[in-house]
Amino acid sequence: MIHQKNQITKSPDLSINIGPLRLKNPVLLASGTCGYGAELDGLLDLDLLGGIIVKGISIRPRPGNPPPRLVETPCGLLNSIGLENVGIESFLRDKLPWLRNVKTSLIVNILGNSVEEYSEIAKKLDGAEGVKAIEVNISCPNVKAGGIAFGTDPEAAANVTRAVKKTTGLPVIIKLTPNVTDITKVARKVASAGADAISLINTLLGMAIDIKSRRPALANVFGGLSGPAIKPIALRMVWQVVRAVDIPVIGIGGISTPDDALEFLMAGAKAVEIGTATLVRPGTAEDVPAGIRYYMEANSIQNVEDLRLPDQQTLNPVRYPSFPIEGLPMQPL
Repeated sequence: MIHQKNQITKSPDLSINIGPLRLKNPVLLASGTCGYGAELDGLLDLDLLGGIIVKGISIRPRPGNPPPRLVETPCGLLNSIGLENVGIESFLRDKLPWLRNVKTSLIVNILGNSVEEYSEIAKKLDGAEGVKAIEVNISCPNVKAGGIAFGTDPEAAANVTRAVKKTTGLPVIIKLTPNVTDITKVARKVASAGADAISLINTLLGMAIDIKSRRPALANVFGGLSGPAIKPIALRMVWQVVRAVDIPVIGIGGISTPDDALEFLMAGAKAVEIGTATLVRPGTAEDVPAGIRYYMEANSIQNVEDLRLPDQQTLNPVRYPSFPIEGLPMQPL
């Protein structure tokens, strides 16, 4: 049954804590899909978001992979950008000043080819005005370990976590890859190594073939699959990790509507990141916190953390009209 709004004595509280980081609401823009923030200026109001996570930053500039680097798939997107970015020095000099004017939490995603590189970038960001936290991408090639990804080896993931924590006082969020047999093993390792929070999932490894040219559709052959197609996998992994660790979890993967975000919050995520949907419709990230508030008001839920389901489902189901999104049909009750 829907509770009427006049039963609520005060407006729902959407603010949350991710370790020592305080966010005004649980909706963030995902790294790699919002550039350095300025690219979306005028397309949505960044001040309405809980935070923005800029695209991954490396020690030196990276040109990325040759084109084609993007391929649409049914309900998804394959990308093989190759971690193109301006490098840490250019980011601090040219990109960060603009971001300081945005009234939301700025999180910088970092990447490296060695533990030392991760540590060096984190040190340069430590104390940088405007930076509120670091998200560590551990899905990058580990050159010193023979080309494996840090995120697929629990011990390597823990080593990166410890190194970053030693060189920065900023909250550290470790972003996990889903391309593993048991994601909870990696999650437990990075949590024990001192991570303040965990975000998941990164893209799933996939490919597509152009039958007209009879060649792989991506120049790099393989790419990362994102979008609605991966949401059930992401939701399952978030549920598992939430119950495996005692630190906050941020859910990522196929979130396109307020309903999608609510599923992740009910699974136990403290916050969510919106990625591919921003490329399709930049205003998505504005609608999601509004939709979460709409649901909470309709069901007399005061705090966003109260959305989490118990491990054994004992709650009565609720019915509510889906939050109306301009240009999209409302879902039936």
